Amino acid sequence: MVHTTQSDQGPTPHPTVPLRPMRVTAQQAEERAETFHALMERRRTVRDFDPGPLPDGVLEWAVRTASTAPSGAHVQPWRFVVLTDPARKRRLREAAEAEEREFYGRRASDEWLEALAPLGTDAHKPFLETAPAVIVVFEVHKGPRTPRPYYTKESVGIAVGFLLATLHQAGLATLTHTPSPMRFLNEVCERPAEERGAYVIPVGYPAPGARVPDLRRKPLDEVMIVL
Repeated sequence: MVHTTQSDQGPTPHPTVPLRPMRVTAQQAEERAETFHALMERRRTVRDFDPGPLPDGVLEWAVRTASTAPSGAHVQPWRFVVLTDPARKRRLREAAEAEEREFYGRRASDEWLEALAPLGTDAHKPFLETAPAVIVVFEVHKGPRTPRPYYTKESVGIAVGFLLATLHQAGLATLTHTPSPMRFLNEVCERPAEERGAYVIPVGYPAPGARVPDLRRKPLDEVMIVL
């Protein structure tokens, strides 16, 4: 009798499940894509938030959706920390503004500051307190209880895109704030060293009368090339 070893057989295959594809016609496919574009085209970064509460369950569903994003080796190297406590949000704002004063006062080049000028941004970040919730997104790196991630920034970036799209779909406004450096986020959010801050995202309804910069997006022929 010949005994076959695992090395003779090759790697043990991982279990699979049937794919559940969405069945849409060619016409429906374009209609859905156009409808989704019409929705997302209205998405804007908002800095003036209504402090009123959010609908129950929306943040949970948004994070669930974000977690469906593809990730390197399916490690899912993200953590979404939701801050709603006023005292915690104040700590976040104070720490973020300290870093922003350094950025605007010393670290940013004249070219960078010139690029930011049309947006009207500065070191003051009141939205970190006025928004009813702030989602702090961490990259999860290798640690005592977490595996080594792969394509971490790419994976987390895609997940955040899903998150923003879901929150916009729910009628909520967001802002993607990326203070640098972000080490203070671990202390404010009580996260271990293997987690690294990536995004700070205030979430809420726009304040009555909120205004945004008059910006234009690049046309399709400037961003898409078909070969």
